[in-house]
Amino acid sequence: MKNYKYDLEERLIKFAIDVILACGKLDGNFASQHLSKQLIRSTTAVALNYGEAQSAESARDFLHKMKICLKELRESLINLKIQKGANLIKDIKKVEELINENNELISIFVVSIRTSKNKNQI
Repeated sequence: MKNYKYDLEERLIKFAIDVILACGKLDGNFASQHLSKQLIRSTTAVALNYGEAQSAESARDFLHKMKICLKELRESLINLKIQKGANLIKDIKKVEELINENNELISIFVVSIRTSKNKNQI
């Protein structure tokens, strides 16, 4: 099995898939549906925008796309915390895993953005 810890793109894809699978197990109430749809949008947007960042037209374009990824990750984290607090995701172990992965990804993007700013003096 591939080690997702070392390939960020694969790790982002796995994170999005894990969220999709977790959301697929939620009941059909309004809050669950509303938050799960938004969570799926924000987590998949991270992977998609990261893919775009890999083909950025300039250092500024790369930095902009990485910042979008970071914003989407922060949105996803708040969403997961709301769902956890409202007990919408019943599998507590899974939601904790998702929150931990989300936090790790935020840390990676913060460092990557900082490094890019310093390297390119943007």
